[in-house]
Amino acid sequence: MTYPRILPVGRSALLVELADLDAVQALHHSLTTDHIDGTTEIVPAARTVLVAFDPRLVSAELLAEAVRSRDPAPLSRTAGESIEVPVTYGGPDLAAVAELAGLSEQEVVRRHSGGDYRVAFCGFAPGFGYLVGGDPALRVPRRETPRVRVPGGSVAIADEFTAVYPRDSPGGWQLLGHTELELWHSDRPNPALLAPGDRVRFREA
Repeated sequence: MTYPRILPVGRSALLVELADLDAVQALHHSLTTDHIDGTTEIVPAARTVLVAFDPRLVSAELLAEAVRSRDPAPLSRTAGESIEVPVTYGGPDLAAVAELAGLSEQEVVRRHSGGDYRVAFCGFAPGFGYLVGGDPALRVPRRETPRVRVPGGSVAIADEFTAVYPRDSPGGWQLLGHTELELWHSDRPNPALLAPGDRVRFREA
């Protein structure tokens, strides 16, 4: 398949399919820092970018041509806001993750808190960011049995992603610890603390 593959979504959005997550982050950064006239919202996901637009201002054909003409460079390590997340490790799945990874619990904590992460995209729940860039040794599967309730503030991993649950919710990720940092607050001008492109580091509290 040749990328990007651009598909219409109704009358006011295009779905741009890309080869991988690096390409998604690069295109998202390009489209949000150098706007195409008529676009109204840019929403990244794991392998796609949704580009919403006002059809009164730009046609789908012209917008698709403008997107195809972009040749964004890979995202630099210094792009985006920098956010530090203090974590009290010792979550209920720390021992299981250590066993799956063939590491000690202390080494899991050291590797998780030693990584440079980036918010690839948001979803699942308001304020829930999917972070990439963690240590490959900590790439473990979700729990076989999801929990009915995961406490808000839980710091978790699953496959290639790390996340912080913004509030109590069901979930199947492996829980490493907990943070008091508030990921979502509806009274803030921007309720979500994390946005696609932000850089994140976890610090053992």
